[in-house]
Amino acid sequence: MYLSEIRMRAQEIKENLKNGNPFGEPVCFVAATKTQTVERINAAIEGGVDAIAENKAQELRDKTGILPCPKHFIGHLQSNKLKYIVGNVELIHSCDRDGIAEEIERLSMQKGVRSSVLLQINISEEQSKGGYSLEEGFKAFERLKNREYLQVEGFMAMLPASDDRALLRRLARQMRTLFERARECDDKIRFLSMGMSGDYPLCVEEGSNMIRLGSTVFGERIYR
Repeated sequence: MYLSEIRMRAQEIKENLKNGNPFGEPVCFVAATKTQTVERINAAIEGGVDAIAENKAQELRDKTGILPCPKHFIGHLQSNKLKYIVGNVELIHSCDRDGIAEEIERLSMQKGVRSSVLLQINISEEQSKGGYSLEEGFKAFERLKNREYLQVEGFMAMLPASDDRALLRRLARQMRTLFERARECDDKIRFLSMGMSGDYPLCVEEGSNMIRLGSTVFGERIYR
């Protein structure tokens, strides 16, 4: 795909999101940049994405020359790779267990930073995915919300690959309910990160205020 097409796709998505979600919240447009070159990432930034996000700590570490843009991390978190992430991103989407939250906080204290995280919820309870269950996610929020070097700012979820639109809407609504429940307890809860290339319109309709798009922006991923 040409750089101009990436730029145009990002502009079109940004335009489609201009009215926000039905709850009156703006929708943060995050470009998932796994395997993408710096030139392609910069084209998406020029097109208006609100943030870029990596799945791999090494890619986050090694990519240089990217235009100024907030950086997020959306991949699975490994304790031995956190040193490349903590202090180098504005938001970590994939905090999926207490142990990793505590390690993020420990490294944040060492680096003198406060790390913002989203708690990952395994909304469809798929064995292949990590994350807290719906109810355990709220309990984790209560345990982690008052840490000195860790700031829980919301929740992240991935809907299952399914053609059952009623199921997807029900799961998305459950995530919105969790988000609202936590926000009633803590006004620092800001983000519900839910929606990828295959389902983001539905997720926005059901209250997501942050989406993570890869192939919709860049085309099908090419693995090198």
